Amino acid sequence: MTYAITQTCCNDATCVAVCPVNCIHPTPEERAFGSTEMLHIDPRACIDCGACADACPVDAIFPVDALSAGQREYADLNAAYYEGGEPAPEAEGPNFHVWGEPVFERSLPSDFGPLRVAVVGTGPAGMYAAQDLLLHTAAEVTLIDRLPVAGGLVRYGVAPDHPATKKVGDTFSRFHSHPRVRVHLGIEVGRDVSAEELSAHHDAVIYAVGASTDRRLGVPGEDTPGCLSATGFVAWYNAHPEAVAQGVDLSAERVVVVGNGNVALDVARILVADPEALAGTDIAAHALDALRASRVREVVVLGRRGPEDAAYTRSELLALKHVPGVEVVVDDHDPRTAAAIDAAGAGDRAGVLRGLARVRTDAAPPVGGERRIVLRFHSEAEEVLGGDGGVRSVRVTDGGAEGPVELRAGLLLRAIGYRGLPVPGLPFDEASGTVPHEGGRVAGLPGSYVVGWIKRGPSGGIGANRTCAAETVGTLLADAVAGTLPAPTRDAKAFRRLARQRNRRVVDARGLAAIDRAERDRGRRDGRPRVKLATVEELVATARSGRLLRLTR
Repeated sequence: MTYAITQTCCNDATCVAVCPVNCIHPTPEERAFGSTEMLHIDPRACIDCGACADACPVDAIFPVDALSAGQREYADLNAAYYEGGEPAPEAEGPNFHVWGEPVFERSLPSDFGPLRVAVVGTGPAGMYAAQDLLLHTAAEVTLIDRLPVAGGLVRYGVAPDHPATKKVGDTFSRFHSHPRVRVHLGIEVGRDVSAEELSAHHDAVIYAVGASTDRRLGVPGEDTPGCLSATGFVAWYNAHPEAVAQGVDLSAERVVVVGNGNVALDVARILVADPEALAGTDIAAHALDALRASRVREVVVLGRRGPEDAAYTRSELLALKHVPGVEVVVDDHDPRTAAAIDAAGAGDRAGVLRGLARVRTDAAPPVGGERRIVLRFHSEAEEVLGGDGGVRSVRVTDGGAEGPVELRAGLLLRAIGYRGLPVPGLPFDEASGTVPHEGGRVAGLPGSYVVGWIKRGPSGGIGANRTCAAETVGTLLADAVAGTLPAPTRDAKAFRRLARQRNRRVVDARGLAAIDRAERDRGRRDGRPRVKLATVEELVATARSGRLLRLTR
């Protein structure tokens, strides 16, 4: 029996590090690591030890014999990655690592004093950087986030029906109460403190602020009510404090999603999933109520290019095919779509679509109770047409001979990518939406560093930030050894005083723990993993009440 990696693979390569026979590829040292969709276990070399499954932070690895019906295709996906290649040397017998003296490549010399490092952003990129510093050095870390709760993309970006992916947050949360960590949540750089003030209180500052806005379509009618960003929709169903009041009208039977990456598949799946299946997740209560009352029966996902060039991963598409009660079909309006699917290999993205029904999307959505997702390739949104105060239809290109087609729809979600925003006090490249850097070192600002999407652009999933953070932390420590870090002029206590002077509602580690307890308690009452507090006021009040209760005991 061998193991297989499934849909929720986060690519952080923890499994690679613990595998005793090197049967998981690509490794961080291999060229394909940065671009691979997921990691793969070689069934010829796996020795069934289970070390990878134990170490996986998102529960993505299972014995092949234990895979459910919806997961069995992942065994083939793992094996297909190695087809045509020579068997690994390990396949002929165990080739265990040879252990020598431990080497900590990112450690500082023993006579080097502890660094004070601020990490701005508590999502995966920031927490991988903090983890690296805490595990390999004696650094003191200040965690800062503009929201009064930690988590970033794990809390507010991962779909609620992907609970295994969210488990990586448990790995990060153990560092919130680390003795060398100080937490200051609700502090925004540029509003409460400046980049210069952060640098004055720390040896180095790592910015992990992500890419918080979306790219626009640039078509007529894009500002019509009912034309929203997928970014905002995801934030809405994940109870982001800045999206609660937004509301989403789900009274139309058809929704058009522009884009064909994983986010597009996420929002399409949530729109047509059975609300009662979502009731056991941490989806926002207001979103669950709206989905229960929803009239949406069809989601049309528009891809500008063909199925062979789709941006979603094969693993996410495989999972989409197994959503209970939802039919996934392919629009064959353009003959290039069918040709690409028929010619694709089993391991290609287009090959995953083989076997799906092929239809023609009509102007009006289908009548009846069936729910379906339509993948329409070689199509672009040309114009959003409004009526009755909202979206009435979307005019899309047709790669066939018919010309533009008008699809009746009441909601359009654009899911064509994220974009970073400028950080006050840091240089910014408008073209790429990133901060100019060299190995993570911010150009022209000694002691300032970037990690994650604000560093490399909106590419790569959660686990890609681990390698990204290792590079940035390595650059920071090299600068420390070289003596090029500017010396701070103020101490850690002074920064704590400054933070509370600028914002009286700062949430610390005790407050964060109180929020976590309250959400889990609310979840237990409703049979859910947690019920999120959805506004800044609720989060701050809960943090304060929990902290005061602990202080009075």
